[in-house]
Amino acid sequence: MINSIFLENSLTNNPFAQNILKNFKHINPILIDNYQDYWGRVKKPYLQKRDDLSLFIAQKKGQLVKAAPAAYGTIGQAHYYFIHAYNCIYECQYCYLQGYFNTPDLVLFVNHEDIIEEIKLTLEKNLAIDPHNSIWFHAGEFSDSLALNHLTGELPLYFDFFSKNPKAILELRTKSTNIKPILSLEPTSNIILSFSLSPEEVSKSIDLKTPSLLHRLKAMQQLHEKGFQLAVHFDPIIYSPEFNNHYKILIDQLSQRVPLASLSYVSIGVARYTKDVYREVENNYPDSPLHKVPLYSSFNGMLRYSRPLRGWMLGNIQETLINNGLEKSKIYWCMES
Repeated sequence: MINSIFLENSLTNNPFAQNILKNFKHINPILIDNYQDYWGRVKKPYLQKRDDLSLFIAQKKGQLVKAAPAAYGTIGQAHYYFIHAYNCIYECQYCYLQGYFNTPDLVLFVNHEDIIEEIKLTLEKNLAIDPHNSIWFHAGEFSDSLALNHLTGELPLYFDFFSKNPKAILELRTKSTNIKPILSLEPTSNIILSFSLSPEEVSKSIDLKTPSLLHRLKAMQQLHEKGFQLAVHFDPIIYSPEFNNHYKILIDQLSQRVPLASLSYVSIGVARYTKDVYREVENNYPDSPLHKVPLYSSFNGMLRYSRPLRGWMLGNIQETLINNGLEKSKIYWCMES
């Protein structure tokens, strides 16, 4: 998909940048001063990502670690996310990135030492207030955490930092099965690999270009057997008349590969959009099953199913999880008031 590469001048000797470039020897990088002078300056249709993407290799400047919104993670602990990339190689029809940025072009940030230093400062600030609490740091807010990690090669750096700081919890959010670089690392209890899963029928129709459900479950099984901590996101849950049965089958498939009791947590949440994102979803995927149920402006202005329908759907899935051995305390309803 990648046809051109832009590299910031200051990064010509950066080892992470060089690691990326060696995988694209057929492309001569174009040197630029600042990716923001080019990336997204002209609107590029989201679906152009199917056959024409540019890659920008850059430094992330400004705020590198940000407080996560309410109900983003488990209750009672501080949650932050850090930004190591913009945009994704996958094409999930509900993805909010299609209405968030002006372009689907990829940006990979390579100043990981700076990001880790800000994580360290954020951790110290929180522990000074409450030394007994754990602080969460999430990766994958604007990209997939693992899909390109064989190119970027930064994970050993993060594993090293978090293994030395047990009060900091790292969550890597993914739909990828690109786990070979992970398997060479040492598992640690405060690093969690969380997989987004949807029933097979749903995933085939709307999780475009992603690994199949079966391959994701196999990857989870491999990681579990190696001792890595795992979590699951059933998000977004899409309503259909068969949704309850579909999720019972999915939960059964999951439990055959990974005991539910071993999971760190399971997040469940329904489809939701800002108005701008939903406008893009309608334009890009007019025939998608995402449009079959009416959406309403909810408590935070986002469009989602009615509150009674949401409560019924999430309650059913929660009950199925509990009946299959997951503690209720490990379930949280994502982005719900």
